[in-house]
Amino acid sequence: MTAAPKHPTAILLTTILASSLAFIDGTVVNVGLSAIGKSLNGGAADMQWLINAFMLPLSTLLLLGGAVGDHFGRTRWLVIGTAVFALASLGCALAPTLPWLLAARVAQGVSAAFLMPNSLALLGASFSGEARGRAIGIWAAAGAAMAAVGPVLGGWLIDTIGWRSIFYLNLPPAIGAIALALKYVPDPKRDGKTLPLDLPGALLATVAMGAVTWGLTIGSGKSGWTTESILFCCIGVALMFAFVFVEKWRDPRAMMPLALFGSGSFIGLTLLTLFLYGALGALTVLMPFVLIHTSGYTGTQAGAALLPLAIILAVLSPVMGKFAGRIGPRWPLSIGPLGVAAGFLLLLRIGEHTNYWTTIVPGIVVLALGMAGAVAPLTTAVLSSVDERYTGAASGFNSAIARSAGLMATASLGSVLGASGAALIGSFHVTVWACAISSAAASLAAFLLVRVDARDVKH
Repeated sequence: MTAAPKHPTAILLTTILASSLAFIDGTVVNVGLSAIGKSLNGGAADMQWLINAFMLPLSTLLLLGGAVGDHFGRTRWLVIGTAVFALASLGCALAPTLPWLLAARVAQGVSAAFLMPNSLALLGASFSGEARGRAIGIWAAAGAAMAAVGPVLGGWLIDTIGWRSIFYLNLPPAIGAIALALKYVPDPKRDGKTLPLDLPGALLATVAMGAVTWGLTIGSGKSGWTTESILFCCIGVALMFAFVFVEKWRDPRAMMPLALFGSGSFIGLTLLTLFLYGALGALTVLMPFVLIHTSGYTGTQAGAALLPLAIILAVLSPVMGKFAGRIGPRWPLSIGPLGVAAGFLLLLRIGEHTNYWTTIVPGIVVLALGMAGAVAPLTTAVLSSVDERYTGAASGFNSAIARSAGLMATASLGSVLGASGAALIGSFHVTVWACAISSAAASLAAFLLVRVDARDVKH
């Protein structure tokens, strides 16, 4: 049983502020895609890379970020990652050209890969049992609330000041997280049994994801599936198999212990995360874009479109986190994604000049109720499935899967982002169908494979 921390509120607030940086930045930039494209003369492929430049290093380096925190200190690397993220955000705000902006986005992604897993690992290591479930629920709720305020405020800033101002939103939470971490969140003493760094594995994972992302981005663009795009995807898949081989060879020094996959529950949680967060990632990118280009929404209105999703998550996540701590996460994880799939099906009613309240809100509300049943229980299940000294690696891997799912979804949207009018609506509907099927697959993975119960949560 984990001893009660001296400053539980400060630890919780530190993790919320730090992890919210990635959440806010992702949703705000999605709202600003059109404005940035017009300002810097970027096309559809450029807008994909504006997202991918952040998501690629984030998704591929999360495992290394968690392992570095386990090895050298989670608080230390949370502070380092947060400080670099703040500096990179300033770089985004001041970028004179698109290449400079993309470079700053890469720096944001790299730093987020170190602050994200260590933020969640500190949370998981500081609480246990129902207290852990409640803390994770509050963490998820606060992240959802900040992700809700970010697009609305960001959209207003884009409409009134300009897109550069949205990157300044990252500075207050970054400064707050650093100050709290340095004062109230000392690194716990380590027992010397933490996982060593795995640089070969990190390099292979990074190059593999980069190749797949590049291939998907080219293949979904105007040129279609050429020999080049297929070749890059094949190279990426081959390198992923090489990554698995290297991790097996380096065991137990691997940053992704393959022994984790001896558990059916862990496999189920991984598949659920891949399917569910891939669908959610596609929605958060496409919804503001479609509303701006087909219904004439302003940046503020498009930013507020997903507000019900964040509000419902903020209200219900603490309840579901505590509930999952009592009964175990399997049933919430099986039922929640079905609600997400139903919400996506309701969004098929979106067309040109869509009425927000009668057409969009019902689908978003149903989808949000389903997500609320899955977000906190998923985090609880992942953190409860490994030994405490491996929580950084476990949270890093799960976050990597979630971000990789969003990355691959975004990389596949080239044809949608390059369309307009009726063609844009048609492509959007195809994507929504794919998201509904993916969400249903997430539910099936949880029902068939996840066997984590309340006794496991309360270790």
